[in-house]
Amino acid sequence: MRHKEIIIPENPVSRFLFSSTRSAWIWLIIRLYVGYTWLMAGIHKVGADAWTGANAGKAVEGFVRGALEKATGEKPDVTGWYAYFLEHIVLPNSKLFAWMVAWGEVLVGLGLIVGLLTGIAAFFGGLMNASFLLAGTVSSNPVLFILGTWLVLAWKVAGWYGLDRWALPLLGTPWHPGKIANKDFKM
Repeated sequence: MRHKEIIIPENPVSRFLFSSTRSAWIWLIIRLYVGYTWLMAGIHKVGADAWTGANAGKAVEGFVRGALEKATGEKPDVTGWYAYFLEHIVLPNSKLFAWMVAWGEVLVGLGLIVGLLTGIAAFFGGLMNASFLLAGTVSSNPVLFILGTWLVLAWKVAGWYGLDRWALPLLGTPWHPGKIANKDFKM
């Protein structure tokens, strides 16, 4: 027995926020704020000895050890599975993770500021925020995670006042290839 497909129409507020270029100015403000925050955090780390210098990985080691302390006790702030990941994956590879975090923050910040692959940049920023939150660090992470999640949802228009305005039609999506995928494309 086949079921007839039913399409539920999108509400006007969602259509405005996530599909209309008229909302792009809202996303520009959010994108620049989140991008600047990531870029400044990354630049600080890229220039720091304990992140990417001679002592690369020391900052990550300290962070992970602090998170592991929060994984014990009657009401731990860090769940067991994440503590296991930190202890057995991140800690032995702290130098690699230090470089990934430092340069990841810079790249996310730049992507958001210039509006290039905005949804992807916001996704990876949110992934870092979630990682920090799972490690028991609050700080600005909840706010950045929420704003980053909204930017992911608004990927079609969040980079309209940025390079996505030209990049998305050229690159396309996996479900709708852009002009570059077309054999007849000429620069």
